[in-house]
Formats: sequence, structure tokens, C-alpha cells
Amino acid sequence: MLSRRLVGGRLTQVTARQVLPRSTFSQIRSASTAENDDPGQNGNYPNPPRLKRAFRDPYGDWFDKQERRNFGEPLHEDNDILNVFSPEQYTHVTSGKAILSIGTFVAAFLGFCGLVSFYYPDKPSVPRTFPDGLEKELGGPGAVRARKHGEETW
Repeated sequence: MLSRRLVGGRLTQVTARQVLPRSTFSQIRSASTAENDDPGQNGNYPNPPRLKRAFRDPYGDWFDKQERRNFGEPLHEDNDILNVFSPEQYTHVTSGKAILSIGTFVAAFLGFCGLVSFYYPDKPSVPRTFPDGLEKELGGPGAVRARKHGEETW
């Protein structure tokens, strides 16, 4: 009984001490700092201009000729997008010229469709006619009947 008291009392004290939260960081103090020395939040790392390496001079005297980069040159934050192996940007056609080309294609396609529909024959032959419009065969009075002899429209 005595050992239970000692063990039980000691465990409750130990667990009570470990459960209590300890706050050592004051959020109010850090939020109140008005001066921000690092607006980019990158540790004041120099961020070079955004220029794809494929557009650099391929015949220049580069330390790394494949990446067109000199030794010690800082990398851009988006280096994986701007390196030589990234997808190529197509700069040989301007946006206006591309929209004009697409518009020309759409206009030509719709014009061709209109021309075909204008000259396309309506029906290849004369529709068949039946005596009494096959009223009995199609289900009697009130059924959708076929065309009778002498009817010009449906």
C-alpha cells in the first residue's frame, strides 16, 4: 500500500510537470517590429534578373559552357525554369501574328463549310410514297403515317 502511494504520487507529479505548456516565444514582440531588413525573405541573397540561359550568347567565354554560367554567379530563384534545359520559348512569332493566323484559319474553315453546304445536294433521290400512307401497317389511326401519293410535304 505504501509503495502504491509513493509510486502513484510521484507519477502524477511528473506527468503534471510535463503536460503544462511553456511559452518562450512572444508573438506580440515579433509582430510589432516595424523595420523589415529582408523584404524578399531570402536572407538577402542577390536575385539576378529573370533571363533564360538559352538567350545568352552561346559563343561567350563561360565557365560552364553547357549552362552558359560563370563561376560564382548567383542563381535566380527560378533556376529550374530559366536553365538551358527548360522548355523553349517561341519568340519567332508575335502574339498579334499568331492570333491573325488562327483567325484566318477559322474564317477559311467556316467559309469552306458554308460553301459545301450551299452546293451540297438536298436529297439524293425522290422520297418513296405509299398508298394510304401505310396507315394500317404502321399501327392504325393516330399513328405517324408515311407519305401518300400526291403529297408534296411531310
